Amino acid sequence: MPFLRFKGFPKEFIASVSSIMIQEFSKLTGVLPEKVKIELLHIEQINNSPLSLEILMFPRDQEMHDDIVQALYRILDEHEYGDVHIFFILLSPHLYYKEGQPLKTNHSEHISIT
Repeated sequence: MPFLRFKGFPKEFIASVSSIMIQEFSKLTGVLPEKVKIELLHIEQINNSPLSLEILMFPRDQEMHDDIVQALYRILDEHEYGDVHIFFILLSPHLYYKEGQPLKTNHSEHISIT
């Protein structure tokens, strides 16, 4: 379920590093590799906007967020993309729906949120 969304990167580059990005993310979070989604967003820049990586996921502790960014940044930096902005968009399992049902309600958990 987590999404790694890249903006401003060449498609060929993202395709070439997607496997290692998924492996690193999975290793750090315990999320199965097949659940990690990688997307390249096509945007039209209006002004000088930086390359960015948005990580959409459920909240974890700060140390895990820091470790994720360090690992993914290292990969990008090794390929000369050290000027990237990385940030999280934290999702709520109460407000995330699959097949019309929330992943988690106040009373019970419907689907695993990893």
